[in-house]
Amino acid sequence: MTIPMVDLKKQYAALKTEIDAAVSDVLAQTQFILGPNVAKLEEEIAAYHHLPYAVGVANGTDALLLALRACGIQAGDEVITTPFTFIATAEVIALLGAVPVFADIRPDDFNIDPGLIEKKITRKTKAIIPVHLFGHPADMNPIMEIAQKHHLKVIEDCAQSFGARYQNQPAGTLGDAGCFSFFPSKNLGGYGDGGMVITKSEEIAGQIRILRNHGSSVRYHHSELGYNSRLDEIQAAILRVKLKYIDQFNSARRKNAAAYCAAINRKDTVLPRVAACCEHVFHQFTIRTPKRAVIATALAEKKIASAVYYPVSLHQQEVFLKLQNYSGKLPVSEMCAATVLSLPMFPELTADEIRLIADVINHAS
Repeated sequence: MTIPMVDLKKQYAALKTEIDAAVSDVLAQTQFILGPNVAKLEEEIAAYHHLPYAVGVANGTDALLLALRACGIQAGDEVITTPFTFIATAEVIALLGAVPVFADIRPDDFNIDPGLIEKKITRKTKAIIPVHLFGHPADMNPIMEIAQKHHLKVIEDCAQSFGARYQNQPAGTLGDAGCFSFFPSKNLGGYGDGGMVITKSEEIAGQIRILRNHGSSVRYHHSELGYNSRLDEIQAAILRVKLKYIDQFNSARRKNAAAYCAAINRKDTVLPRVAACCEHVFHQFTIRTPKRAVIATALAEKKIASAVYYPVSLHQQEVFLKLQNYSGKLPVSEMCAATVLSLPMFPELTADEIRLIADVINHAS
């Protein structure tokens, strides 16, 4: 038996009839750029989040980049974020000539520690980007209190958290903007790249619509230096099919996470914890263990995938060390980078597969 990190074939097989029909409709209509499916998906995702605006873009990285620009972030500004995430979160800050400032994380949920944010604020600080990592929301109430106190923008990185909730509010709806990725492996994933920004602000939404289309709101008239960052019509059609099932898929992920927690019983292994105020969507099921190499090897021998997200904290990445000397240590992030291991997680994972994975972990030595 081979168990991958995510099995996209199983999900496609279950939705094949609907997805094939949706793609065929797009091919028949031949309206491939900013067509009706993009507009409808924007409406549906806005409604899902109880917000007035959603703007489709080319990918999750662009969602962050365009949201930063729409919120007025410029060269020389500082943006506080987590060091324990995919590089895109900090990469877009630096690409705008702004400075990523890293605050350490909490070990329980791998998210930025609100108690460490305020001491990082300077007169140059203009925004905070919390990341809802692995599908668990960051602790948004104290983050929003700090932002309001210091007049900072808050851009939520929701790339891994579509459908997650914080105090019964959807992730992405508490800050000034929420940014999503539709990379194929995500909880709501397309069959290529795609992204979206949601917001309650008409101004932010309007600016992103201009920036995604070469800085233009009227054809061949350009008010900004923008980007070619339009969500593909075929991807939008596929995502509209899958959006109907997202709550079902996320429920299955939570069920699988509970099964993992019941079956894994190594004393040296820390299992994911879910805050009482949060609804986790388990984009990843990530454990912490000093025996990571031993467990990963044992899993590989049984043809079971595992992955390390992320082996090097952003403040220690070569690219950021070239830009700025991040001399301070961020011990929790560094500890997590040395001990985390993500296990297979997808809605179609079976009880038998989970028991096998847990058995290998429990007996690895």
